[in-house]
Amino acid sequence: MKRVCLLALAAILTLTLGSCGRSSSQKPTKTIGVSLLTRGHIFYRDLEEGLKAEAAKNHYELIITAAEFDLGKQISQIEDFVARKVDAIIVCPVDSKGVGPGIKEANDAGIPVFTADIAAQEGTVLSHIASDNVAGGRLAGEYIAKALNGKGTVAIINQPVITSVLDRVQGFREAIAKYPGITVVADVNGQGVRDKALEASSDILQSNPKLNAIFGINDDSALGALDAVQQFNRSGIVIVGYDATPPAADAIRKGTALKADVVQYPKQIGVTTIRMIAKHFAGETVPAVVPVEVGIVDQATLLKDQPRP
Repeated sequence: MKRVCLLALAAILTLTLGSCGRSSSQKPTKTIGVSLLTRGHIFYRDLEEGLKAEAAKNHYELIITAAEFDLGKQISQIEDFVARKVDAIIVCPVDSKGVGPGIKEANDAGIPVFTADIAAQEGTVLSHIASDNVAGGRLAGEYIAKALNGKGTVAIINQPVITSVLDRVQGFREAIAKYPGITVVADVNGQGVRDKALEASSDILQSNPKLNAIFGINDDSALGALDAVQQFNRSGIVIVGYDATPPAADAIRKGTALKADVVQYPKQIGVTTIRMIAKHFAGETVPAVVPVEVGIVDQATLLKDQPRP
């Protein structure tokens, strides 16, 4: 009887200790506040997926919010993170300059700030993790230049309040500048959304009846430009976008005027951001800027990679 009791006690202790071990290993070690630009774009949903996957490996708790293009909302989200005394903050700024006061508030509270995809122009950011957007812009410019055989007129559907977009346009213009036969005839703010890009592209097409190409700084811009080209029944125009979202990839496969897309890897941006935060928590120095590679896809690439039925 005594032996049975001892065995039962040992079993209880084993279960108790085992349970304690599991709960302690799963307990969050750090809390990180995240303010995304939006959840309405697949890019940021993929970026969020990357953040979550890598945070889970490190047992970090993420408080994830989305500003939905509202600067005031984003500032409030950052202020809430500060009030909650999180261990770090990740921001995808709605406005690269306007987000400054929020970042400065986090700085004053001693909370490290990291930016993902979009950089901030004010406040102290420990590390910025994003696609190499200058390189991506160059890829788009080279594609258009080759498609036009080095001659023609080009328009840009821009969004100049975003630093990542400024980088894309910089790279694009650098590439185009190598071809004296190509002229940029319009550079218009499409605000990064499809309906506004449609309006901007419509104005450009009416003002430039011989336009040869359009660079859209993201896929909503490129698809808005495609909508305009189709509405005006304009042929021979080459559109290049940026992001390679499923709707854009589908338009490229179908042989529309949208011919190519710079491809980003948002999940990798999310993973890399958490890795930089982990290094900081470990006392390591992290780079001020961490570029993530980009590529470019067209119809031939997409059809080649498409799985057979």
